[in-house]
Amino acid sequence: MTTSTTSEPSAAAPLIDLQALVVAVRRRRRLWCALTLLGLLAGAAVAVLLPPPPTAVTKVLVAHKEDQPNDTGTLIRTDVEVLGTSRIAGKALRSLKSPEKPEDFMKDYRGTGLTNNLLQIDVTGDSDAEAVARAEALADAFIADHVRRMRETAKAEAEALLDQRDRMRDELARVNKAIGVRSPESDPKASASNESLFARRAELNSRIADFDQRAADAGTGTPKVVAGTQIVDAPRAVRHSLPRAVATDGAIGLVLGLVVGLALAAVGAVVADRPVLRRDIAAHLGASVIAELPRRSGGRWQRRRTRAARERLTTTLVRTVRGSAEPVSLLELGCARSTSAIATDLTGALGAEGPVVGVGSVAPGTAWTDLPYLGTRTVLVVRAGHGSAAWLHTVARQLADQRIPVIGVVLIDPDPRDRTDGTLWDGLHIALRGQSELLARQNGTVRRPKHAARVPDNDQEAR
Repeated sequence: MTTSTTSEPSAAAPLIDLQALVVAVRRRRRLWCALTLLGLLAGAAVAVLLPPPPTAVTKVLVAHKEDQPNDTGTLIRTDVEVLGTSRIAGKALRSLKSPEKPEDFMKDYRGTGLTNNLLQIDVTGDSDAEAVARAEALADAFIADHVRRMRETAKAEAEALLDQRDRMRDELARVNKAIGVRSPESDPKASASNESLFARRAELNSRIADFDQRAADAGTGTPKVVAGTQIVDAPRAVRHSLPRAVATDGAIGLVLGLVVGLALAAVGAVVADRPVLRRDIAAHLGASVIAELPRRSGGRWQRRRTRAARERLTTTLVRTVRGSAEPVSLLELGCARSTSAIATDLTGALGAEGPVVGVGSVAPGTAWTDLPYLGTRTVLVVRAGHGSAAWLHTVARQLADQRIPVIGVVLIDPDPRDRTDGTLWDGLHIALRGQSELLARQNGTVRRPKHAARVPDNDQEAR
């Protein structure tokens, strides 16, 4: 009788494992640290080798007839754009008696609206004196143009109002003439008509007076605009501090280099898909991580810990090799030197005992059919972050095709902050922790707890 088991659907795996991504970026700290340092040096070099040109600055108070307390800066933005026209640049160049083209001069200065009525002009030149002269010429040219435009606007407005007043006067003359030729006594019906003419005359007189007042106000506002538009901060050269420029540009380069380095490290980690966590490496190879060794010895304390880890690994492998009737091989991926050291320790501990321990590689280009001659069982020595996930799958598949069980994985250069579990909780027929349990089961001495249940493999069915 065959029964099928239905398992709950597993949660969809995320597109990007953030934990693995953070670890991969941290392991590539040489890349982004180098780019950060390069950005710092590049910024400092730019400040030293490409100093800013001599610059002068001046500030102009700009008065507008349409000034309102709630203005959002539209008028001063218009002034900034007017400053950047060829007309202003041409007037400034003519006052300087310079043959330079206005289009070229416009690239050497810029205007900035500080407030609704305060305009700052920054100008560069070949020297501080030339920059100051250019700034003064630009400010004078802008003020003259602004005053001229305000006067022309006021004059045009006043003329339009006076024209309307004159038309009203002509109409008033016609009304007065009509009133003078009519007499209420001679024509009783003219009384009502005269009343409307008198009302119209009064209205025309009121409107004429209003136009006169508005025309006068239009002309009165111009002197205020002319007097209010002036230079409030005389042109002066801007002093540049080289240490400050070096510090500023260096900081900017450092930040940009760090951002670019982190971005490149993250993109490279995602594209390369090289597992670094013991959990992922064990899952891709289908074998548990039985030991970890750093790639470099480091300080005294780390050397002591490395020596202790190597001794424990050697003891574990010696016990496994002695208990195996088949030869065991060590296969490396990205860590040939560490594998040779492990093989040397293992050979020294075994002496002439046990089967031969062969050392080989499972890097790209491996002759897979030669691996069974090194050992029918193997321990994989893998450097974290060296092989891609696809290649780890290839290694596991090729070893399975050659019928070489993987006893366990020795992880070289693990991430010190990795807290993932590198143990696979199935496959007791090849895991080191399952050897004693399998022997006990064969002898019939293992008692399964009442609450324990057998979990069938994914590719088997319970019978």
